[in-house]
Amino acid sequence: MTGLRAAVSRLRRELAAHPGRFSDRDVAEEELGVLAEMAARGDPDIARMRRALLLIAGAIGSVSALAPGVLAVRNAVDMFGEVPRQR
Repeated sequence: MTGLRAAVSRLRRELAAHPGRFSDRDVAEEELGVLAEMAARGDPDIARMRRALLLIAGAIGSVSALAPGVLAVRNAVDMFGEVPRQR
């Protein structure tokens, strides 16, 4: 959880400092909030974390200055493993 908290915090700061406007910025900020809340509660929902990551990457993936932060969040989410398969 510590790694996720740190990665989300870093990307939130970088996104806030980024001067550019892009149409899905609000989506990225909202999904980072979802991840931050999960990290703060210590209650990870892997499927929801992966969905948030996908939405964040889609929202800001083309902003190359933010790519290292997105990668750090991805690596933190990956530490929780894959979504358990339902039978």
